[in-house]
Amino acid sequence: MRFLGMKCVSVWVFLVVTTSLSEQSKGETCSFTFFSSLVRLIPCRPSVAPFRPIPPTAACCNAVRSLGQPCLCVLVNGPPVAGVDRDLVMLLPEKCPTNFDPCEIMK
Repeated sequence: MRFLGMKCVSVWVFLVVTTSLSEQSKGETCSFTFFSSLVRLIPCRPSVAPFRPIPPTAACCNAVRSLGQPCLCVLVNGPPVAGVDRDLVMLLPEKCPTNFDPCEIMK
């Protein structure tokens, strides 16, 4: 029975990752999967921690710019990630000077 449970989890993760590829923002598509987008934002982890976040570093701001607005919005609208405050993620483009439009929260 454990194997069957793992199989269900794997299917769910696959669906989340492939769904993120089709998310669009203003006609632009994220070219990264949900997971790879999340990995690219690792330098921002201290800036999006729910308790005592610090200002984003230069490495974090570079990661935000290279990720781009469509992929940032995929992360904001994706499944919850432990230790990451979505509201703080949404503020990263403002804290790191970018020309991104705000992400729309999909309910």
